[in-house]
Formats: sequence, structure tokens, C-alpha cells
Amino acid sequence: QVQLVESGGGLVQPGDSLRLSCAASGFTIDGYAIAWFRQAPGKEREAVSCISRLESETFHISSVKGRFTISRDNAKNTVYLQMNSLKPEDTAVYYCALPLGCSGSYLYTVNYWGQGTQVTVSS
Repeated sequence: QVQLVESGGGLVQPGDSLRLSCAASGFTIDGYAIAWFRQAPGKEREAVSCISRLESETFHISSVKGRFTISRDNAKNTVYLQMNSLKPEDTAVYYCALPLGCSGSYLYTVNYWGQGTQVTVSS
């Protein structure tokens, strides 16, 4: 069956970097858009980054542009989220997701979710 397993979260200080990984099984990622969402305590889940099926399109919310980079390694069936210059407001549970696409309502129509990995940015 389809599984998305996140790893790489942790506790870091402001300004540090982390790389999250999303290992997929049960399907091959090269046929799908893959996204990262996050949910902070008391807030709604939001889409952070997305990479399209053909890598021709990537999406990042404005608050992470220039700091976060999404990439995929089809040979490893894994998607990554490189997070640099982390800020306390980046603290959240980060989820890997399989949306219909990377734009508009497609991004928020998610067929599968991972279990999430906690990222805490604190001094």
C-alpha cells in the first residue's frame, strides 16, 4: 500500500539547517507531485512546498522562499526539504503529502499523508 515516511526532524537553534526526507513506498514518485505541509500548535495545516511530477514546477510559500528547497530523487523514491536559516516560527509538525498537483485547489486535495516529523526551532 502507499506509504510516506518522514524523517530528519529535531530540535535546532535559530539560523540552523535541517533536511527532511520523505521515503515513499507502494508507488513510484516520478509519476506524482509531492508536497510538504506543516502544522503549528493552534494553527491550520498549511502547504509549505511542492514539486511537480516533471520537476518543471516548484512552489514555496512566501515565508520560506529563499530558505527552503524541495527536491526529489526518483532513483531513491524520496523527496527532500532542505531548510536553511530556520526561525522559531518554522516550528511545526511537517508532513509529506501526495496532492493532486502543486497549484490552486489541487495542492490541498491530498490523497495520502505521512505521519509527520516534529521540527522545533528554539534558542
